Amino acid sequence: MEHEKHHAEEHDNMKGGKKSNTETTVQYVIIAVLAILLIYSGVKIYGVGNNNVSGNVATGIGTVSALDVLPKGAPDIYGGELGVSYNDVSASNPSLADVTMQKLAQYEDMQLDNATMTRYIKIGSSIACEYCCGAKTLVFSNGERACGCAHSYAMRGLAKYLLTKHPDMTDEQILNELGKWKVLFFPGVHEKKAGVLKANGVDYTNQNLGYVYLASNMYRGAENQATTSATGSGGSQMVGGC
Repeated sequence: MEHEKHHAEEHDNMKGGKKSNTETTVQYVIIAVLAILLIYSGVKIYGVGNNNVSGNVATGIGTVSALDVLPKGAPDIYGGELGVSYNDVSASNPSLADVTMQKLAQYEDMQLDNATMTRYIKIGSSIACEYCCGAKTLVFSNGERACGCAHSYAMRGLAKYLLTKHPDMTDEQILNELGKWKVLFFPGVHEKKAGVLKANGVDYTNQNLGYVYLASNMYRGAENQATTSATGSGGSQMVGGC
């Protein structure tokens, strides 16, 4: 009898052990499901929607400093030729910024041959001064001005200068240069945009195409995905008048 009682107790303990293991497994499953739901919610919150930032899912929007975005020093190819420096465009010295923009804009009326005009239209249709005048491009499909603000004049003037004086530069290289000046004209909004691009794996620091990503129409509107807390130190600051 004592042996049978001991055997029954042992059997009950084994049943209790199975029940405990089952409960533990269920708890692990519940935890895993909750974790998946939390991750999914995070993707829905931080993912960039219909702003041309596609193929990458943001895991968070970080603040990018102006020091990481703004070009510095004189342009290698044409800085000495035109007497301009990226450092000359800042909110701390608006008069110098205006003078620099005028130096770039003075070439805006240059006449182009057909082949060069084709390149000019392609480049001018790939970037705009939307933060100032709301234009979609710098030029219309016929090469005429699509925006009359000072920023647009400066970018169009630089495009024509580089196309005629440095025709060996590729369209992407010229567009990248226009993008550098556009970032200087609108530093705050591009800090926010850089944060969104960074979160989506777009390398805005790329030497050859970084400012194409950051300032052209390629990812236009991506900055709208930035939260208030992700706003850079420049805010909605604009340098130079429209």
